Amino acid sequence: MKLAIVTETFPPEINGVAMTFGIIARELGRRGHAVTVYRPHRPDLPGDSTHPEFREVTMAGAPIPGYPLLRLGFPAWRRLKNLWRRDRPDLVHVVTEGPLGASAVSTARGLGLPVTSSFHTNFHAYTGHYGFAPLRHAALGWLRRVHNRTRRTFAPTAGLCTELAGLGFRDLRVLSRGVDTRHFSPTRRCARLRADWQAGPDNPVVIHVGRMAPEKNYELLFRAYAAMRAANPRLRFVLAGDGPLKARLVRENPSAIFAGFFSRDEIGRYYASADLYVHASLTETFGNVFTEAMASGLAVAGFDYAAANQFVRDGENGLTVPCDRPDALVAAAVRLATDENLRTRLRTAAPLSLAGQSWENVITYFEADLASVVHSAPTPT
Repeated sequence: MKLAIVTETFPPEINGVAMTFGIIARELGRRGHAVTVYRPHRPDLPGDSTHPEFREVTMAGAPIPGYPLLRLGFPAWRRLKNLWRRDRPDLVHVVTEGPLGASAVSTARGLGLPVTSSFHTNFHAYTGHYGFAPLRHAALGWLRRVHNRTRRTFAPTAGLCTELAGLGFRDLRVLSRGVDTRHFSPTRRCARLRADWQAGPDNPVVIHVGRMAPEKNYELLFRAYAAMRAANPRLRFVLAGDGPLKARLVRENPSAIFAGFFSRDEIGRYYASADLYVHASLTETFGNVFTEAMASGLAVAGFDYAAANQFVRDGENGLTVPCDRPDALVAAAVRLATDENLRTRLRTAAPLSLAGQSWENVITYFEADLASVVHSAPTPT
């Protein structure tokens, strides 16, 4: 197939959506598909825009106000129309619902091209975290309109597909997330890195990896950390990542170790060198960090939804608590900090739970879904 992937976030940006479609573009290209990625230009980031597996076309865009780590692509009806008339793709897949993505949906429909989309981010849920709660219904209406104008919308879990169907989204399919066990594995544990954290054999390390932003529920995360540290003063807390909250978090939490921003490959060494992972966010559509932590051999605790709901058997390979019970998450975190036998048992079981969750399997299903859309599309006249 000749595939056009339109996204407002892509490597070298580091986030779950960028990582997911960086892998998908690469692997689809390796399977012989002609893949072109359309994404906003990022002259501020290092990176090689030439890839053997796919082609990149950069588009105009601008930093998101107050969040310069990410960019919005500008609407590009005319440019996309000219490009796709000259080199017609078999299918357009739209990854993000911003101005660039929405214009790609309209352009594809206008040209009679099959177009599909992905739902990755609960933007309507984010409105309350950024002081725009009254706009929640408007944000949800925008998302629903963008996706329902495509032939198929992919979401990361069956549970999210059910939730979106109840909100009026149509033609839903699952596009799960794989785990690269070369990068995320207990074998990458590093004694030198633990020494940098002043962590000996009796110092459990809890790590958090992710975007430091309000929707990630850092208030609850640090509340859990305080309770863990009170119950086990030998505990170390390491955070890797960046974001708009970082300066305040560093200032307010002098006992925590803020490690910085790392590549996907390097962050695997950080996961594996820790012992525990506590996931406090309630706005994830999947939560790649959760499965990466499990694959790295960490004892995990989180709310019972998204990836945790899909992969954790409570008490066997991790701990889960109801989504409306923040106190229960704090209690689960304290259990992990104080019960060495429980930690050891969960850490052993966690990587085994992801044995079948390879990117190869995930992309095979996605490839078949895209092919079915192409083959069912009417022949252009």
